[in-house]
Amino acid sequence: MSAFLNTSALADGLRLRPARHNDEAFIGQLYRSARPDLQLIDGEDELIRTVQEQQYQVLQRGAGDNYPDAMHFVIEKTGTNIGVVMVDFGHNEVRIIFLAMAPEVRGLGYGKEVLMGLQQAAWQVRAPLAVVVWHSNVQARRLYHQLGFVLEEAGDMADKLVWRPERHSPQGEARVGL
Repeated sequence: MSAFLNTSALADGLRLRPARHNDEAFIGQLYRSARPDLQLIDGEDELIRTVQEQQYQVLQRGAGDNYPDAMHFVIEKTGTNIGVVMVDFGHNEVRIIFLAMAPEVRGLGYGKEVLMGLQQAAWQVRAPLAVVVWHSNVQARRLYHQLGFVLEEAGDMADKLVWRPERHSPQGEARVGL
């Protein structure tokens, strides 16, 4: 199914490329910046860094255990790393495991472009596109709702949102997708 994921051509000069081993520091830093809730820990800087690293390892292990075929991509704009997306084409759905943009480019529409490309890929394989979003991530929740995602499972701290291709045509269907 991943053959529907065009990693080279997105709008706005964006490009996805498979993550490499030397991207690990960038991805870890981006993960920490995307989890402001971990900054609220009451403790010294070393404790906060330790908890952040542990949570990042939980993400990596959980993705590996639950989504062994997940694909990890770095999002680039004109050769500069600006984000990361981890996605899995399995379990009868396309699952966004992790999507984050660098703090300096958040709110500029690049995440939306990536999501629209993922919607197009999900539409091509006729599979729902799913994501789990923290309640505290108001900006992301707003974007997902704007793109047609609906609540499927409510949780105490996060909800599963799903976009179903049978209810929508993909955004920007005529352009080359992800």
